[in-house]
Amino acid sequence: MTERIKRAAIMATVACAVVAVPLVLRPSAAMADVQVNLPALKQVKKMGDGTVVTVARSGERATINPSMGGTPLHRNVWVSAKYRVDVSKMPREIAIQAGYVVGCQVDFRGGTMGGSAGALGISDGFGDEGDLGAGGTGTLTIGPGQQQAYYINDVEGADDFRVGRHDSYVSYTDTKSARLSYVNSQIGLRGCVGYAQARSRLVVAVETEYAVEMMNFYGRPFSLG
Repeated sequence: MTERIKRAAIMATVACAVVAVPLVLRPSAAMADVQVNLPALKQVKKMGDGTVVTVARSGERATINPSMGGTPLHRNVWVSAKYRVDVSKMPREIAIQAGYVVGCQVDFRGGTMGGSAGALGISDGFGDEGDLGAGGTGTLTIGPGQQQAYYINDVEGADDFRVGRHDSYVSYTDTKSARLSYVNSQIGLRGCVGYAQARSRLVVAVETEYAVEMMNFYGRPFSLG
């Protein structure tokens, strides 16, 4: 990613304050897997220089399993989705960070494209200590009233000093259209007594000749039981 997008990513926060909202589905207490099909969604955002960014999500689904742990404290979910980002003018770069916000005994606010200061804090999108779930498989340990982030992608690379680092953003150049998909990425949840929820979150960073902007794109919350 370019330095301008990296600086913008550091300032991006997860807007996930807690309020009561209806759930898409609450899995039953039975041990059978439950599949949740989530709605497709398309949103449009205009940047400060007039560039129009269109983000579309399709094929989002989650399969919830009570986990091999065999207790209410253990859950597994396999998630899948497809994203497409279209930009009206040729940008210098498009960067996409796909992931989920997972909460224990909290409800997530219904959200659209945008973003503001939230309860989860700041993440720069790189795999530093404290960042969670990079690489498509991960386990989160959270207690009641807590929420954490899980990132789908783990892109290995090196910084300007040739030191290895992990980046949860996927970058696209020389194109006005970027696509990202994942199938059966596994999230393990441990330690949550009571109901748990998750919702997808896509961060899109677009750099043009005159502007850099970060956009948050949230999916509908779904219950993990």
